[in-house]
Amino acid sequence: MTVKTEAARGTLTYSKMRGMVAILIAFMKQRRMGLNDFIQKIANNSYACKHPEVQSILKISQPQEPELMNASPSPPPSPSQQINLGPSSNPHAKPSDFHFLKVIGKGSFGKVLLARHKAEEAFYAVKVLQKKAILKKKEEKHIMSERNVLLKNVKHPFLVGLHFSFQTADKLYFVLDYINGGELFYHLQRERCFLEPRARFYAAEIASALGYLHSLNIVYRDLKPENILLDSQGHIVLTDFGLCKENIEHNGTTSTFCGTPEYLAPEVLHKQPYDRTVDWWCLGAVLYEMLYGLPPFYSRNTAEMYDNILNKPLQLKPNITNSARHLLEGLLQKDRTKRLGAKEDFLEIKNHIFFSLINWDDLINKKITPPFNPNVSGPSDLRHFDPEFTEEPVPNSIGRSPDSILVTASVKEAAEAFLGFSYAPPMDSFL
Repeated sequence: MTVKTEAARGTLTYSKMRGMVAILIAFMKQRRMGLNDFIQKIANNSYACKHPEVQSILKISQPQEPELMNASPSPPPSPSQQINLGPSSNPHAKPSDFHFLKVIGKGSFGKVLLARHKAEEAFYAVKVLQKKAILKKKEEKHIMSERNVLLKNVKHPFLVGLHFSFQTADKLYFVLDYINGGELFYHLQRERCFLEPRARFYAAEIASALGYLHSLNIVYRDLKPENILLDSQGHIVLTDFGLCKENIEHNGTTSTFCGTPEYLAPEVLHKQPYDRTVDWWCLGAVLYEMLYGLPPFYSRNTAEMYDNILNKPLQLKPNITNSARHLLEGLLQKDRTKRLGAKEDFLEIKNHIFFSLINWDDLINKKITPPFNPNVSGPSDLRHFDPEFTEEPVPNSIGRSPDSILVTASVKEAAEAFLGFSYAPPMDSFL
């Protein structure tokens, strides 16, 4: 059965028409809850976009400037008028859905908290960021990039997973996997260095995660022990994707000066264009630190350390195997065009003799028993978190949305800067 429609300038099958009805019903359900993410889903459906009814919906749904995050059009409010500009465009989440239990980390723009979802009773790490602080430092692009990268991480066991994200007028919320085995940095501080088999295991899991990001044309750019977590069994979990650079294809380059001083590659310091091999330099630096206790070329004087990175030959003490020595020399090659990974990326690292004892299929399926077990008793076991964080009181404002907020230029800027931030997993009920 087909139905003729002049507006569509073609034919609609019965099944396509049913699909269109489902889209419109879902649209009406979403309308009062915020439309940003829903519109993106419609826009990604090429057939739906061509339909005049859907085009008219998309046109009338473009938010007006003074109310960027409201679904229903209304006259622009006066500057003194109080309205709520911060509803989540994710209908499944809001701050009051969670019990925020402990602070487990801090950063430039906010805190990471252990939280229990009231309905699900599941534990999450919720990263709460202050929009004002992000905008002040002009870092909104990095935050949106982090959100985009997190959405692509769902298929890899050694990358932290995003369950959903939402926002209020003044804050952004990432709801992430809760990982409580401690930072690699924390364990290195306690033990000073690791034996080679343990360092090899961690390096292999890190390399696997980096290789996966590279396959998505993402360069990580900020590998360091503070961004490498251990899960409750002792497997690696890479986190913090704020400095990731997207859309770097094979042999593609970028030139932004960013990273952490101890782990910066020579080409970054030279402010030259660099590529994905910057991540393999960082892997070499982290492996070196795991084996020797300090990053290569380290100095308390940052200027001296930079000079060492650029000019000082790599010095390796004789207490490691020849295969480890050869790998470090390949990864910490100052000329990026000669660096291990420059030609075939992860494949070169994977096939290096240092990793000959690693079964990569077993590794990716977590069939290799980790060399160290954090021995956590459950989600409430915080022994591997710094007491500096866990003893800090949880701010009351974390768990609630502002009832209303004055419409100012800064609020409007915040609304525009983070449009599309919110994310909910795909629902089977539509599209």
